[in-house]
Amino acid sequence: MILRCPWARDPLMIAYHDREWGVPHHDDTELFELLILEGAQAGLSWSTILNKREAYRAAYRGFDPALVARFGKRKQTALMADAGIVRNAAKIAWSVRNAKAFLAVQREFGSFDRYLWAFVNGKPVVGRPKTLDELPTRTPLSDRVSADLKKRGFGFVGSTIVESYLQATGVIDDHVASCFRAKGTRRTARR
Repeated sequence: MILRCPWARDPLMIAYHDREWGVPHHDDTELFELLILEGAQAGLSWSTILNKREAYRAAYRGFDPALVARFGKRKQTALMADAGIVRNAAKIAWSVRNAKAFLAVQREFGSFDRYLWAFVNGKPVVGRPKTLDELPTRTPLSDRVSADLKKRGFGFVGSTIVESYLQATGVIDDHVASCFRAKGTRRTARR
């Protein structure tokens, strides 16, 4: 029997856990996708978002930040009618603003990857909580990244959302100690 982090229970969550969560992501499109999905998840379960992920990929044009940055009022109104995604006007509006801020970070740093990973000198922060109760919802790192993102014009990037984002992108690897992924198994993040 394979031991996993206890939150990975259904097939979609298990696949996400086994292939993506805690694996270092360096592709800017994937980093943008996870930023948008983490913001959409606020107040909802990650399972809900994973079930809507393909609809998000279609609605958000493959998560190309340059295309999302050009979503005007008409496109945002159309997204509000798309039952495949979370229909929240604030989250949709902020996703467009975040795309613009994401592009500005790319221009300044050469890539969002370079910007994000500079917070940890290019090396993942590895935590090995014994239980889910020990898994932090925010850390000094997520506080710093959140504050810097906000300063750069991003929204839906509070410290708790950013902590989840850092775990999703592999900047933080918080697989519980009993999980097979904590035992040194590394896989490349792939969509």
